[in-house]
Amino acid sequence: MCIMSQIIALQVDGLHCASCVRRAETALGGQKGVVSAVVNLATGTAQVTTVADSVSPTTLAQALTEAGYPAQVKTEETKRADVAGDMWRRFSIAAILTLPVFVLEMGGHLYPPIHHWVMVAVGMQAFWIAQFILITAVLVWPGRVFFDIGLRALARGAPEMNSLVALGAGAAWAYSTVVTFAPSVIPAASRAVYFEAAGVIVTLILLGRFLEARAKGQAGEAIAKLVELRPDTAFVETETGVEERPLAKIAIGDVLVVRPGGRIPVDGEVIDGHAFVDESMMTGEPVPVEKQPGAPVIGGTVNGTNVLRITATTLGADSMLSRIVRMVETAQGAKLPVQALVDRITGVFVPVIMALAVVTFIGWLAFGGTLAQALVAAVSVLIIACPCAMGLATPVSVVVGTGRAAQSGVLFRKGDALERLNSVHIVAFDKTGTLTEGRPSVIDREVIGGADSLHAIAAVEAQSEHPIAQAIADEATGPLPAVSGFEAVSGRGAIAQVGGAEIAVGSAAFMDSRGVDLGPFRDAEARYLTQAATPVFAAKDRQACAVFAVADKVKPDAQEALAALKAQGVRLAMMSGDRREVAQAVGAQLGVDTVRAELLPGDKLDVVKQLQTDGPVAFVGDGINDAPALAQADVGIAMGAGTDVAIEAADIVLMSGAVAGVARAKTISGATLRNIRQNLFWAFAYNAALIPVAMGVFFPAFGWQLSPMLGAAAMALSSVFVVSNALRLRRA
Repeated sequence: MCIMSQIIALQVDGLHCASCVRRAETALGGQKGVVSAVVNLATGTAQVTTVADSVSPTTLAQALTEAGYPAQVKTEETKRADVAGDMWRRFSIAAILTLPVFVLEMGGHLYPPIHHWVMVAVGMQAFWIAQFILITAVLVWPGRVFFDIGLRALARGAPEMNSLVALGAGAAWAYSTVVTFAPSVIPAASRAVYFEAAGVIVTLILLGRFLEARAKGQAGEAIAKLVELRPDTAFVETETGVEERPLAKIAIGDVLVVRPGGRIPVDGEVIDGHAFVDESMMTGEPVPVEKQPGAPVIGGTVNGTNVLRITATTLGADSMLSRIVRMVETAQGAKLPVQALVDRITGVFVPVIMALAVVTFIGWLAFGGTLAQALVAAVSVLIIACPCAMGLATPVSVVVGTGRAAQSGVLFRKGDALERLNSVHIVAFDKTGTLTEGRPSVIDREVIGGADSLHAIAAVEAQSEHPIAQAIADEATGPLPAVSGFEAVSGRGAIAQVGGAEIAVGSAAFMDSRGVDLGPFRDAEARYLTQAATPVFAAKDRQACAVFAVADKVKPDAQEALAALKAQGVRLAMMSGDRREVAQAVGAQLGVDTVRAELLPGDKLDVVKQLQTDGPVAFVGDGINDAPALAQADVGIAMGAGTDVAIEAADIVLMSGAVAGVARAKTISGATLRNIRQNLFWAFAYNAALIPVAMGVFFPAFGWQLSPMLGAAAMALSSVFVVSNALRLRRA
């Protein structure tokens, strides 16, 4: 029995670290009917797979909201919360309130006259009370977000990043408050306030979150730019003339007028006009595409210098642009296999950090430190530990990498294909329509009898629907003579009467069966075979009169694209149903390592399986018969001009249909995985290096100890570093 499933997309706010992601996924996974849930920290989205009709999207959104992560059902109109703007406002308020405390307190340590001035002008107790008022305002106003989320998570037994900040800043504030208002409780040697530390911690982390949110916004620019391609209005032909209408009021079948330089508003078909359309934003190919009546056009592309009249064929969520956006968003929301290690670590990270903070506090007291020193060390441990960078390391690189790929005309339908493609060292291509144009044409010919013979041969071939016959028929210009008695011999050729003579056209074997001597054309036949062309012969009254070299031309960019793949250490294979000589010639021309020819449609699947015994395989194809091989391959890559069946079976779609897209995809895959490794190294190395320093492990030998303020700055910058590093992929 087949159980139907559905995917529900949610927009989620309040995600700040890997622990947040884990808690959100747990909240979703506990709902009835949920099969799996993937929450993406970089995009602030959740993709939930459920048993069809078992749970409503609003129920899932409510579950997340109750878990502390406000959520809403995602639609094309859903706007992501302005996190950067909110964090900037919070940071500004916190900075204004904290700055006087920081300047006067730290300035007094650096420049003693400031301290003396404060003592004379204000007095120690009044100064401490002023600090209490300002920093309390910081914690209950802009910093309240940490306590609201963090303490609730702590109460649920599921502490996360906000919990660490709340505990660290709260401990510094609470200790300082006791010293200020009940000093007798604290030993005299430990009577010092750390209000400035609490304020600076909150201020710096808010600054870090602002920078992180802004950078994450830049990471998602590719999607935003795609959405912006869609114009708001269109010019529609009506009985009274042309009028401008909102896109929402356009209906399928409406006739639209696209002016020179204007964006095509919807997917459609040209019914009048001739122009070159810039489709680079969809395909990554810079050369404009010629459009004539009958040609399809894509909404969001740019018309050239002439007016086009089109009829609308696809609207809204079914349009090519909307489908591309959904594909990219789905890929960006995916969780790569490399993320599994991060998930296991972050599952225990925050509780371990809290335990280390307790050990640090007790250790300092046990080895003779003051209460104040023990507090500072414990707070530093809480603040310096940053699961934010760990949580962002993978998803933000995936978001930028897949976005950059989309701008290059490469659509990763499945995000984990990024990682799988990087491990591929064998790329197998279907020949026809993938490496070649997919339509035969005559590249050379030898004809005895001049134009009369050519017209007679073309007249016979014009009666056939076979693509090779059509290519030969196109060789003649002008009116063709009448044909009678046409007879097609399946897979071999055709015979007919033209002007009282018998004209036969077909393969060498067909001519041999009819006793035709092909001697005059044997040299041409051998030459054509070395050119990856199929020789087609013609005879008049059983006398050879012509030979045609018919070839499916190699795509202009194929040779360069395959050379680029070989330069990346990739082994190349090609599959074809053509004659072995033709396939071998094409393979030699392109520098292919392995050629499999004369294959039946089902054989490609077996060839992929054989190649997989030597390692992961990517298969590139475009036809219905390629779908099984695309699905079997470790990575299936479909040409955008191919069939819907092939595209649905693939992991990656090349929008332009250009072979160069395969090399682009491999390059972006490698760059993204390198970027992820760099981010993960930074996130883990940062914690491994600084947590011992914060604990005071090196204090006895070197006097090294990390202040909570420097810890907050380092924590904030670690996330900014990871996101900024990922943004370099935009130049990949």
